Amino acid sequence: METTLKGQVALVTGGTKGIGKAIADKLSDKGAQVVVTARNAPEENTRGHHFISADQSDEGAAEAISREIIEKYGRIDIIVNNTGANLGPGGGFAALSDEHWYNDWQFNFLSAVQINKTLLPTMIQQKSGVVINISTGAAKLPLWEMTMSYSSAKAALNAYSKALANELAPQGIRVNVVSPGVVKTQLMMDFIAQIAISSNISVDQAYQSVMDKVGVPAGRMAEPEEIAGLVAFLVSPEAKYITGTNYSVDGGALPTV
Repeated sequence: METTLKGQVALVTGGTKGIGKAIADKLSDKGAQVVVTARNAPEENTRGHHFISADQSDEGAAEAISREIIEKYGRIDIIVNNTGANLGPGGGFAALSDEHWYNDWQFNFLSAVQINKTLLPTMIQQKSGVVINISTGAAKLPLWEMTMSYSSAKAALNAYSKALANELAPQGIRVNVVSPGVVKTQLMMDFIAQIAISSNISVDQAYQSVMDKVGVPAGRMAEPEEIAGLVAFLVSPEAKYITGTNYSVDGGALPTV
């Protein structure tokens, strides 16, 4: 087992399922002490992650998370802002209420801003650290009928991340973005099931409609571990000159380079 992250403390928000769990497990395998947050405790915790119960739709969650980390470990080396979900209904602008917009922006954008604001002072004192903000390919290729409010919140996260990277680079802190395409998680499968119900089609037909709409040359969804592998590289010493960059992991779906 590689131990390139031995002695480091890593926070992975939304780290008990899907992409977040794959990232948390990968960082743990690399030697990091991993802290994960979610609303509910994980069903299994074979790697021994430190779990903090938190609802990041609550504006006060970031302070509580950060306080517990610093009190217990005295440092923070890696922040992976993975919390996020497409909360708004499909159907375009007319289907989205002000509450839908607020919920998507709080959960997908402001939650990361708030975590960073509370933990970055410690990184600045250390003169080192890495922040990875998990975005989405939909921020560059929004689907108006499915992801309007979600895509806009993640596009804001992309712009914020670039600005933050430029501000913090002189202080030894790196900030990068990882933008997955369609990933085979339970959340994605539930989303497809809802499409099937609302469109009165089979789950297989709904799955294919999503793949056709996104357009994935690789012909399949990503596995969560494929996202985690890139994150593990970006937080490692091997990536110490990489900052301010947005990495697509989408099987070729983004039609530009």
